[in-house]
Amino acid sequence: MSDFLQTMAASSRARAATARTDFQSSDFDQPVVALALGAFDVIAEIKDRSPAEGELKSSNDTRQQRAQAYAAGGAAAISVLTEPSRFDGDLAHLAEVVEAVPSTPVMRKDFLVEPVQVLEARQAGASGVLLIAAMLSDEKLGEMLACAWEHQMFVLLEAFDADDLRRSSLLLEDAYNRDRADNAQLLIGVNTRDLRSLAVDTARLASLAPALPAAHCVAESGLRVSEDAARVSAMGYKLALVGTALMRSDDPAALIASMREAGA
Repeated sequence: MSDFLQTMAASSRARAATARTDFQSSDFDQPVVALALGAFDVIAEIKDRSPAEGELKSSNDTRQQRAQAYAAGGAAAISVLTEPSRFDGDLAHLAEVVEAVPSTPVMRKDFLVEPVQVLEARQAGASGVLLIAAMLSDEKLGEMLACAWEHQMFVLLEAFDADDLRRSSLLLEDAYNRDRADNAQLLIGVNTRDLRSLAVDTARLASLAPALPAAHCVAESGLRVSEDAARVSAMGYKLALVGTALMRSDDPAALIASMREAGA
């Protein structure tokens, strides 16, 4: 695990230790919105700050307005950063987006290390969560997936290298996980960001493409224009997670639509 991930894991464990645990069934009354995928799709991200890019929040629109623009462009889901120390995130941001786009699945993106954080996401209205394979032991990953499946949520399982992809592929040998993958409830992502330098290594998408499992696979980080979507689609990726480019775009709906069309 990189130094950055170790720092994020320690911070996340501290947050998990103070998380509410007395959930009631009524805490999970908000509907789960299932992913509906086409030939090529975009998971559009909302984040106020990036450690690599600095402040991203626009003064021209609200978080809710940007989420509505993403939905108008046809985003398959909206990813919301909730990590506070490096991304200026908060669970309240996720709840705002859920309220703004009730028909679009919303995913909690964070450095989650305990099942209680999946429950926090569900209570806030999330229909999915991102999990990072490198941060979780096989046992803990199994617990996190079981919690998500219990609440009918989708999972984007993020890989950084060949070993992460190997572990992700092994999960699909379990019939229940295989079924979740076949029904677009378990997505496998490849993140091109080097978590030591925070630079993007776009060559990673091509180098790991031969190891992609038989699932809906997501190209993450560094995609900025429609040509990028076409390029990763040709490698076998079925979705792109796009953050910075959309946060800085004056017309994010058009960018999402053009990426979807180029990748199809």
